[in-house]
Amino acid sequence: MSEYRIQKTEEEWREQLDPVQYRVLREKGTERPFTHELWKESPKGTYLCAACETPLFKDTAKFFSACGWPAFYEAAEAGTVKEIEDFTHGMHRVEVVCAACGGHLGHVFQDAPHTPTGLRYCINGVSLKYVPPAE
Repeated sequence: MSEYRIQKTEEEWREQLDPVQYRVLREKGTERPFTHELWKESPKGTYLCAACETPLFKDTAKFFSACGWPAFYEAAEAGTVKEIEDFTHGMHRVEVVCAACGGHLGHVFQDAPHTPTGLRYCINGVSLKYVPPAE
């Protein structure tokens, strides 16, 4: 049994997500840096998981980090993202996944001293669904 509240078969995920989203969210891939419009744009609104639409990040925590991917200094609420030790590619990193569906979002780093938390959640743009604020 999965530890995630939202569960689907891999076939269901493939039907729902486009090929790039599937590679990133379900196979822990990474989109090419500087390719998603959200890497430097910071529109007001909420950023949801592209797989399950769980609210993950708010515009108030988004900042420009020049890393090539959207960056945030904290999750929208405690418990919306899960952090997992990652030793792939010969490195020690901390992977960030959606706590509701387990979709891979990116990694979190402790290298943003200019933010209130000192954290940089480096998130794949294709893992996010942007929703503007309600009028």
